Amino acid sequence: MELFDLSGQTALVTGGNGGLGLAMARGLAKAGANVAILARDAGKNAAAVDELARLGRGEALALTCDVAEDAAIEDAVGKVVATFGRIDTCFANAGISGAGVGIPDITPEGWDHTLTINTRGAALVYKHVTRHMIARAKEGDAGGKLVATSSGQSIMGVNRSSDYAASKAALNGLTRAAAFELARYRITANALLFGFYETDITAKADPRFAEWMSRRIPLRRPGDHAGLEGLAVFFASPHSDYITGQCLPVDGGLSIS
Repeated sequence: MELFDLSGQTALVTGGNGGLGLAMARGLAKAGANVAILARDAGKNAAAVDELARLGRGEALALTCDVAEDAAIEDAVGKVVATFGRIDTCFANAGISGAGVGIPDITPEGWDHTLTINTRGAALVYKHVTRHMIARAKEGDAGGKLVATSSGQSIMGVNRSSDYAASKAALNGLTRAAAFELARYRITANALLFGFYETDITAKADPRFAEWMSRRIPLRRPGDHAGLEGLAVFFASPHSDYITGQCLPVDGGLSIS
């Protein structure tokens, strides 16, 4: 058996049709897992499924789903379980960059939208996934993994990003609470506090921001998407079973700079 073989397992990745989510999905597929993507863009979903199907031994599925909608999440999770029989790992990755305004310019609508997607969305996904995991545990098949895409901004200050920082700090709190509450079912929960990675979201930022970040990061470069593949596989594998409730910076040393 390979050290990180995920054959027979199913991983669900929200926002998995691009960026960090697709990078993690690639690794899961290569390790043999069935991969289910929940994301809003049907075209990108189809392209992601085609790519993953060519990479792995498992199957790939993508469902159009908005994590702001509780009923849509419930329906999508039910379809994943019906298709693959189980969900072993859930990557709550879907998120937005926030309103991008200073504190004096905060609007209730902008603030609520960011928290709805980045924090409440993850909580609702966990709600439906853990119902399935707990039911399995009660039938003698305990275990499951929750992995949230958080951000270094949850523990650092950045201009014009208070809503985003708050949403990710709340996600860290959700992670710790979930780890404590669900341990009895052998369900672990962890958050990955990503630093600067080049994605569609960061491409929209001022080019000077990327230059500034590269100077501030001790390793002097953005994160590499290929490295996310192994990271995802590790957290989906039994080798991370004794890690729970942790908020791990993955940032090239940015959080200590």
